[in-house]
Amino acid sequence: MSILVSILDGITQYVNVIVDILIVSYIIYKLLMLVRGTRAVQLLKGISVVLAVWMLSSLFQLSTLQWLMENLFSWGIIVVIIIFQPELRRALEQLGRGRFFSRSAGEDEQMITRIVGDMVKAVSYLAKRRIGALIVVERRTGLSDYVESGIRLDADLNSEILSNIFTPKAPLHDGAVIIRRDRIAAAGCYLPLSENPFISNELGTRHRAGMGISELTDAVTIIVSEETGQISLAIQGQLERGLSEEEMISRLYEELKPSGRQTSFWNRKGEKDG
Repeated sequence: MSILVSILDGITQYVNVIVDILIVSYIIYKLLMLVRGTRAVQLLKGISVVLAVWMLSSLFQLSTLQWLMENLFSWGIIVVIIIFQPELRRALEQLGRGRFFSRSAGEDEQMITRIVGDMVKAVSYLAKRRIGALIVVERRTGLSDYVESGIRLDADLNSEILSNIFTPKAPLHDGAVIIRRDRIAAAGCYLPLSENPFISNELGTRHRAGMGISELTDAVTIIVSEETGQISLAIQGQLERGLSEEEMISRLYEELKPSGRQTSFWNRKGEKDG
């Protein structure tokens, strides 16, 4: 009987350890998702370097360096709280709303439907008037480096704002707009041009930028040509040209829906585009 009790105790302890690890791993995962695509990612890399230095100082008994690291950690918690204040506040807000550990698929579906509707409405308006545009939708790969190259907006996503941004001679019309979830993160952003030698010569800077970013990230990009009013999408380094409004709605929803494939589109707004 005592043997059976010992076995059960051992199994219970083993299960407790597994559950403990899973819970901590999930919390860390959710925290990483919160800071994904923000400056906090670079700060986390810096913290990782500091931890690595501390471990090496302990391993090789480097007393002076170890003392320095220990004192750094003493103040490190306060520094981290100050630096990560926006992310921590966002996490607490989501926890208060019951969204930290889960978010219903219905909410994602509604948000994506609204995003697609607003983008298509704006793009259709611009295409009819042959106003060039470049809209980039962030997905898994963070686009913070490109956001930093433009003007931060952090504005609600709606068709009116998008249309106004690309109005000729407007301050922010010459560059790409980056969409992060349901917000306009920045406008007037610079994107990398594609180095693909097989791109048609008739395509201008916007299309080359769109192709370029799609080769480097999994973003979805919409391009409107100011020369022809033609609407294109760039995905995984591939360009789909001459899309109708219905085709654009279908492709965007297919790419952005929660269960959709993680693919890529990109484009950049230049001076003169084909």
